[in-house]
Amino acid sequence: MAAEAAFDAAAAGSLVNFDVIVVGAGIMGSCVAYAASSRGASVLLLERFDLLHHLGSSHGESRTIREAYTKANYPPMVRLARRLWVEAEAKSGYSVLTPAPQLSIGPHGDASLLAAVKNSGAGYLDVAGRWGGAFRIPDGWVAAVSDVGGGVLNATKAVAMFQALAVKEGAVVRDNAEVVSIVKKEGENGVFVKTSSGEEFHGAKCVVTVGAWTSKLIKSVAGVDLPIQPLHTLVLYWKIKPGRERDLTAEAGFPTFFSYGDSHVYSTPSLELPGLIKINYDSGPPCDPDNRDWASGGGDVATRVARWIDEFMPDHVDTAGGPVLRQSCMYSMTPDEDFVIDFLGGDFGHDVVIGAGFSGHGFKMGPAVGRILAEMAMDGDAKTATEAGVELRHFKIKRFQG
Repeated sequence: MAAEAAFDAAAAGSLVNFDVIVVGAGIMGSCVAYAASSRGASVLLLERFDLLHHLGSSHGESRTIREAYTKANYPPMVRLARRLWVEAEAKSGYSVLTPAPQLSIGPHGDASLLAAVKNSGAGYLDVAGRWGGAFRIPDGWVAAVSDVGGGVLNATKAVAMFQALAVKEGAVVRDNAEVVSIVKKEGENGVFVKTSSGEEFHGAKCVVTVGAWTSKLIKSVAGVDLPIQPLHTLVLYWKIKPGRERDLTAEAGFPTFFSYGDSHVYSTPSLELPGLIKINYDSGPPCDPDNRDWASGGGDVATRVARWIDEFMPDHVDTAGGPVLRQSCMYSMTPDEDFVIDFLGGDFGHDVVIGAGFSGHGFKMGPAVGRILAEMAMDGDAKTATEAGVELRHFKIKRFQG
């Protein structure tokens, strides 16, 4: 059914049916819509705000993709996602992935660093002569680089790519359609989804991927408390010192990096804004996604990052006057920083699937998560592992009980 006909019918009070209704059109929801529609399902993708908005967690110009994870269950998902990123690029004609090495640095013997190096197959090296001598590694610290599987993803363009692919496969995409209720009705299969404008749709299955709004929505529709805390984060761009611009570019082979130890700082190569480099602190203060402090949100993040730069990259990055640009974003944090990929259960059984709590590191795995959520919705089965060996037992809601 064409999008116009579907919503004309809904506005007139006629019930419109879909195999899968996806709530939330960030990277995860857009990937679910594409994965389900490419399997032949009739799909409705609903977004509360404008498409490609900057209010959530899926916007901006760059996200890292890396296998350097402290937990061994994530690298297989990253490898599956990378294959799916490449397939989506080939199918759409978009280019969203720029390959780059992945650098991990931290105190010698740091458990998280050791695990990340092991899981990514990185090799230890002396970085003094690499990338124009950009890094000063303190005594007692080590560095390891993986040249395989890393890179930078253009976030907003990637979301647009999967939305375009979903539409090409027949999905109906609708923005400015806030979902206010998801209910089961006695004697009826599936679920009924209603928007704030009064439109109602029937879905055999529903997948909820609303990021920082997950706890609010699930509490309102099911009375279930999910411990997913939104954090207000800042994306910071810093000026590269004159004459050093080339050293820190993707074209010159500069890596994405993550610094372990007391300050978890990460970066991508200078790519989207020439002469600037994105260097951020991997956290932020709790926030209400509907009532954020846009003026001062993020706390003292910029100060903490500046201190790190002055210690580790003083010859290449200028901290005088602070970051050149500040952009707001959000993390949706779980207590263990692992995802939520599970059926909602209760009265909803297997009719509602939740993808949430991606804790600041899920974007890179969007295509893999989207495929898994679509398979769960369409097959009604919580498989223990996918074809690529991605374990799902770590992501169950029941782990929060008690």
